[in-house]
Amino acid sequence: MTTTLIRGGTVVTATGRSRADVLVDGETIVAVLAPGSVLLGTDLSRAVDSVIDATGKYVIPGGIDAHTHMELPFGGTAASDTFETGTRAAAWGGTTTIIDFAVQTYGQRVMDGLATWHEKARGNCAIDYGFHQIVGDVNEDSLNALEGLADEGITSFKMFMAYPGVFYSDDAQILRAMQGAARTGLMTMMHAENGPAIDVLVSQLLAQGKTDPYYHGVARAWQMEEEATHRAIMLANLTGAPLYVVHVSAKQAVEQLAAARDVGQNVFGETCPQYLYLSLEEQLAAPGFEGAKWVCSTPLRSRAEGHQAHMWQSLRTNDIQMVSTDHCPFCMKGQKDLGLGNFSKIPNGIGSVEHRMDLLYQGVVDGQISLERWVEITSTTPARMFGLYGKKGVIAPGADADLVIYDPSGHTSIGYEKTHHMNMDHSAWEGFEIDGHVDTVLSRGKVVIDDNQYLGAKGDGQFVKRGLSQYLI
Repeated sequence: MTTTLIRGGTVVTATGRSRADVLVDGETIVAVLAPGSVLLGTDLSRAVDSVIDATGKYVIPGGIDAHTHMELPFGGTAASDTFETGTRAAAWGGTTTIIDFAVQTYGQRVMDGLATWHEKARGNCAIDYGFHQIVGDVNEDSLNALEGLADEGITSFKMFMAYPGVFYSDDAQILRAMQGAARTGLMTMMHAENGPAIDVLVSQLLAQGKTDPYYHGVARAWQMEEEATHRAIMLANLTGAPLYVVHVSAKQAVEQLAAARDVGQNVFGETCPQYLYLSLEEQLAAPGFEGAKWVCSTPLRSRAEGHQAHMWQSLRTNDIQMVSTDHCPFCMKGQKDLGLGNFSKIPNGIGSVEHRMDLLYQGVVDGQISLERWVEITSTTPARMFGLYGKKGVIAPGADADLVIYDPSGHTSIGYEKTHHMNMDHSAWEGFEIDGHVDTVLSRGKVVIDDNQYLGAKGDGQFVKRGLSQYLI
């Protein structure tokens, strides 16, 4: 096996930082050593096959993006990133594991949906990957299928309180599925928006001639998110199921989660970079049809109402536990423009898998979060939340050698013509400047990014079976 020594860097974990060297043997970290350590009287740098100089840089565990949608059929089209292009872009940005969503559509068997996603991903990924299971049709067969998901390495499933006629589950269906989750230890993930009420608002706005992308955010008002979040929390409380609310964007929804956690309920929330930086006024209200670039659900919220500032605060206080991307990219031409003249027809999604680590590091630079918290919310907590910790999310002997060497003195200019590798014809992050740079990325010991070059290959990534969440009680 090839041995590699990462020398001279500052190793940053969720609990601290220290100058240390990291020794990799094959795909695995075998030692974290004092700088300049010797082995049997020999300088380690002379005993290994390769040395990576990390002087002046941070060495962190590879990012884990626990919410992506590669090739997801949606809105009459499909997410533009394939597992090949999307995972390659993720690697460029310092993410070494994704957890995507296998989809059971209405009338389909859960295990058939899972098999379809295995077929899409197998042999195509640049980095390691796992799956959550979307349950889009709650019936006796799908409820029975939940019992066997853990044996497949799928220990979480997602339901939707939104999108009637597509993925929507009513309260009775959610209750039954949560009862199964309480019994099996699976994590229930919830898209919490009041879908039927939103559909009424959409119809009313369109009837008034309000068709621009801006009205996507008006129709999906924060009250729709807060109400659904509260309802999901109550159903989880009744059943005893653990609950993880995805893409939280409204400060009122965070307050619902925080209140439940304060009384001991086992509930969690994620937010996404778009809810930290982008807004209803600045992006969705862009002139003409430009706002379509930023149509996603839950929607961007008003900066004037303080949602973005509250999200950063919630990351500091752990009222929100982690940041994923909800990466679901669509091109403007031929996809987003399906909604010209009708905002409800714009495919919902933003491409961010390449930029999450950088965008959150800028939060460190800006004093929003600490360096350790950056690692915690982008890598360590996702690993613990979704049954990967020990192999992923940590720099320790026995862990996979998923490592990122990050240069705090570097600079990254984000834009379609600059650092963009996602399969899109635009960037939702055009013009963002980051005071840091991903220099080198190792995925299970193989250098896949170095010196602004991609050195990986299609098929480098492997499917990772996940255990149960470490946050079960």
